[in-house]
Amino acid sequence: MSNVIYMTHPLIKHKITMLRNENTGTLEFRKLVEEIAMLMGYEALSDLHTTNIEITTPIEKTIQPVLEGKKPAVVPILRAGLGMVGGILALVPTAKVGHIGMRRDEVTHKPQAYYCNLPDYIEDRLILVVDPMLATGGSLTDAVTEIKKLGGKNIKCMCIIAAPEGVKAFTEAHPDVKLYIGSLDRCLNNDAYICPGLGDAGDRIFGTKA
Repeated sequence: MSNVIYMTHPLIKHKITMLRNENTGTLEFRKLVEEIAMLMGYEALSDLHTTNIEITTPIEKTIQPVLEGKKPAVVPILRAGLGMVGGILALVPTAKVGHIGMRRDEVTHKPQAYYCNLPDYIEDRLILVVDPMLATGGSLTDAVTEIKKLGGKNIKCMCIIAAPEGVKAFTEAHPDVKLYIGSLDRCLNNDAYICPGLGDAGDRIFGTKA
């Protein structure tokens, strides 16, 4: 799939292994998610447009590049996606932040939208949708569909862990959206959790119980 980019950097692989460990505590887990998001974001934002401006160094005047146009928007899928926002903002502190709330029905395993708030001029921004887990693909698919309805055009998505089922569902629904994945896992179990996975990312980020 030409629109799916799998991360191969050794640091990302190492940090994902630490995430998976059931003995990794909340504080360390939270920091790892943010660090992985920053490393993945470096790749996902590599094609931002720049324009040249004149500045003066301590030595001389020079023409140098800066980001052009509207600042990017990072849109976490609530609530686990919030854990990835800091990593993106570390790269682009001026990025705007929106939010999309999707909750999973534990019986049908299908997503239910309950909140959406996007930055102004969303049609002119690169939009980076972030969620640590891509399981069935339902939440991410519906989130991107909603963003498109509201005018979003230049959309990319980042997930730390993904199941093949989710990748297939998402890419079939949105073949025009690039999807960045930290690790492609084996499969979903009967409860639609990723195997081997890392458990519930939201619970582990926020220190709550499943």
